[in-house]
Amino acid sequence: MKKSKLHYSLLLISIICYVLIGYFTKREQFYQFIGLYAIVFTVFLLFYNSQKEKIRFSSILLVSIALRLILLFTIPNLSNDFYRFIWDGRLINLGLNPYLSLPNELINTDNFLLFGKDAQELYTGQGNLSPGNYSCYPPLNQLFFFIAAMLSPQSIYGSVIILRIFMILADVGTIIIGRKILRKLSLPESNIMLFALNPFIIIELTGNLHFEGVTIFFLMLAIYFLLNDKFQKSAIWMAISISVKLIPLIFIPLFLKKLGQRNTLRYLIITGIISILLIIPFLSSGLIENFMSSIDLYFRKFEFNASFYYVIRWIGFELKGWNIIQKVGPLLGLSVFVIVLLLSIIRRNDNPHILMVSMLFTISIYYFLSTTVHPWYIAIPLIFSVFTQYRFVVIWSFVVMLSYSAYGNESFKENYWLVFIEYLVVFSFLIFEILKSKSQPKPFRLNTG
Repeated sequence: MKKSKLHYSLLLISIICYVLIGYFTKREQFYQFIGLYAIVFTVFLLFYNSQKEKIRFSSILLVSIALRLILLFTIPNLSNDFYRFIWDGRLINLGLNPYLSLPNELINTDNFLLFGKDAQELYTGQGNLSPGNYSCYPPLNQLFFFIAAMLSPQSIYGSVIILRIFMILADVGTIIIGRKILRKLSLPESNIMLFALNPFIIIELTGNLHFEGVTIFFLMLAIYFLLNDKFQKSAIWMAISISVKLIPLIFIPLFLKKLGQRNTLRYLIITGIISILLIIPFLSSGLIENFMSSIDLYFRKFEFNASFYYVIRWIGFELKGWNIIQKVGPLLGLSVFVIVLLLSIIRRNDNPHILMVSMLFTISIYYFLSTTVHPWYIAIPLIFSVFTQYRFVVIWSFVVMLSYSAYGNESFKENYWLVFIEYLVVFSFLIFEILKSKSQPKPFRLNTG
């Protein structure tokens, strides 16, 4: 009875925190946000550690849905990306190509008036950076934007709710497929709690409408069919995942040993054909150039919450006297490519357990070497940690929120001490886990903790 009361008390505390974060906290209120987040994250850890051995999957699913529904009617308060989502959707609804039109150009045309009575809010809500760049969201992502705009053409709030329903459904799908993958790997089903009930996932994906959640759902389907040797179905879902976010492309080299030479060619052909089919509705002479220009900005100009890059940048300032991002950014990307190829060659990725660890470290290394690491990026490495013995990403999903301190001042200036603390904690825990795994008698040992 006492334990039941404790669990209900923890759930009540979580509900209160989610309400306060979702409805009464702005991203400029960093101390209020991080305080509430620390409370709800602590509650999550307490609940996980006390229930992981005995909780039923149905209870995990029910609680995860309930917590997400708390945020159903909120306007995202930690990110303004959703304004561009809705903007792109309304462009398509008007018969315009989002890859060929800049918001800064459209505001002076008659088409701007067709956006609706809230057009100005939709434009200014994007901030200073997004309106001057072409859309960088892949074609299937645009489909979700279009559906939201089509069903709610005159209401930002209505579009937000529609997009959030997509997010919740995607998370539910991930939780269900994740359970199947855990069973396939003979791992505890309760591991899915690290994704399903993690406040980071609930706030960043459901609350802030980041489409990493949709990508993860399709990616998990691809992984599930891959592990069951249904390679054609896996390729189809992999292509769909890539068409929401490009990042799953990084994993394909790791599949080579699992697929074998003949199936690898088929996998690549199917993935390529479906990816091309999905982009056909947007094909035009300027599509590739404009889309790649937006991608290029990510590697050459954007800087946020980086780890190794900030050290390299500091060295560059000391040696050269200026910011060397335009040279270093692409080189770091190339370094990741080389590392992925090495992992695909030297690792026994035909073993499902080893494959999951390889995927976890591939995406983690990618972000460790990136010039830009927004908090919601961590969602993909987090889902892969569920299928391994490593928990450093769970820790990362807490400390990454320290990066929101940049919004606490008018000049959007990062607190590099907080960035240092974030990565010090993450790397310390990672090194500890690696050393711990090496001290074990077997090369791979399941850890239910």
